[in-house]
Amino acid sequence: MLYLPRLYVYHCEASVGSEFSEKLKIMEYRLLKYIMTPAMIATYLSGIGLIFTPGLVIWSEGWVHAKFFLVLLLTATHGLLAAYRKDFQYDQNKHTQKFYRVLNEVPTILMIGIVILVITKPF
Repeated sequence: MLYLPRLYVYHCEASVGSEFSEKLKIMEYRLLKYIMTPAMIATYLSGIGLIFTPGLVIWSEGWVHAKFFLVLLLTATHGLLAAYRKDFQYDQNKHTQKFYRVLNEVPTILMIGIVILVITKPF
């Protein structure tokens, strides 16, 4: 998730139908299908495993709810990135490089928030 928006920034620079554009389409597809989606599935499976491990996660604590909310936002970001990949695949991108540069920071901020919540358990 940290690299796909960067590929989109480069893809904005590429001419439609160029060799570079076609290479980026392949890279974006493979990154999403073979790395990002399996990683998301593994994350959810390990999270479900933690839910059913007695004594590890106390659902009455507020930080767990906040973490779950951030994970849902990360999942929504994954879905947006997948939709934007399809736009590029069909040469129908509607966004600028600046948009993708900002979007590139969203997964980082969400992941930092998740890690901080898990380590500090502030509430």
